[in-house]
Amino acid sequence: MKALAWALAIVLAAVAATLLVDADNGYVLIRWGAWTVELSLVLALLLLAAAFAALHALVRVLGATQGVPAGVQSWNRERARRRARHALTRGLLDLAEGDWRSAEKNLTRHAADAETPLLNYLSAARAAQLQGADERRDLYLRLAHDSMPSADVAVSLTQAELQIAHQQFEQALATLKHLQTLAPKHAYVLKLLHCLYEKLGDWPQLAEILPELRRRAVLPDGELAALEGRIHRELLQSAAADPDPARLAAAWDATPKALRASPDLAAHYAELLLARGAAGDAEAVLREALKHGADERLVALYGRVDGADAGKQLAFAEGLLGQQPRNATLLLALGRLALRARLWGKARSYLEASLGAAPTADAYGELGNLLEQLGDGDAARACYRRGLALGVETPPVTLPEGIAAGTRAGQRLLSIAEQGGSSAKLSAVGPS
Repeated sequence: MKALAWALAIVLAAVAATLLVDADNGYVLIRWGAWTVELSLVLALLLLAAAFAALHALVRVLGATQGVPAGVQSWNRERARRRARHALTRGLLDLAEGDWRSAEKNLTRHAADAETPLLNYLSAARAAQLQGADERRDLYLRLAHDSMPSADVAVSLTQAELQIAHQQFEQALATLKHLQTLAPKHAYVLKLLHCLYEKLGDWPQLAEILPELRRRAVLPDGELAALEGRIHRELLQSAAADPDPARLAAAWDATPKALRASPDLAAHYAELLLARGAAGDAEAVLREALKHGADERLVALYGRVDGADAGKQLAFAEGLLGQQPRNATLLLALGRLALRARLWGKARSYLEASLGAAPTADAYGELGNLLEQLGDGDAARACYRRGLALGVETPPVTLPEGIAAGTRAGQRLLSIAEQGGSSAKLSAVGPS
């Protein structure tokens, strides 16, 4: 509709101009020195319009010509960016496919023209590392930092990852310490520190960052709990290597109360005490831990501890029978404690009950040792054979020589055994 209106207006204007020219054509006289030019008004106007149009076209052409260098530069820049994008894509594909050399070449070829050279150089550093080229890796990391100084955290994290992967632990520690100053609450920095301290076996440092690992939820709760247990286990192990017994006690006191109730950690501490000859302290630790539950490892260890008062040990362990009356490990521990308390009949009853619940090499060994000392060699040898078939695990309790022939109780025990006396009768026999 607009085009029709414009066309109609142009036609009307042309008609009007034609009528005007017919009415009075007019003329224009131009005189310049000896030259005189006379022409009609319409022709003069047309010539002026043509001159204006030519001048306007000339100005536009000159303007476009002046912008040619800038346009060429822009075209060259865009062409370089396209090549850089293609090289980056090709390099990342090579990296994913395991062609490290080609990846490095493509990632660095047009890195200077890339929109994000940081990505090129960081990826090239990984490719160089995978080829074992540490010097080129460090060069690319420096170029990555120079290309974007504000990305110091990203560059340093990549550097620390590569150093840890290449077992350059001291350099990685220095990098991560630098990162801690830049981003002390960065979760991934803490995770890398955790991995590094574990590899270095630096348990005190790991214990120091453990609260922050928990606060930042760097690891799942289950992994954190396992890590905490391992940390304190290793700290106890390290303290046990010190000749000063006070250091081991201090390490145990520094262990959180909830962990001291852990069967695994309590058993480990008791074993360390036993290795130092502190049987009384070990017995106290085990007794306290067993109050929280009759864990089999604790029970087995408690039965092997030669405490100051075997009778009290036995009485405490017998109190656990109400929880697990048919537990073979507990019955074996009771048998061993009864042997140390010199209650031969009770020891035999518990050992036989343990074998009835679940035959083990240890129980056969203890019973065979007891029967041998009581003078029943055939029965003892039968126990030894059965124990050897299962595989002996721990040495039996040391018993005094000649307990059968040297005591009235021993003679009575032999008589009962020969008559096929029951375990109930044997349990009534005590030391002379």
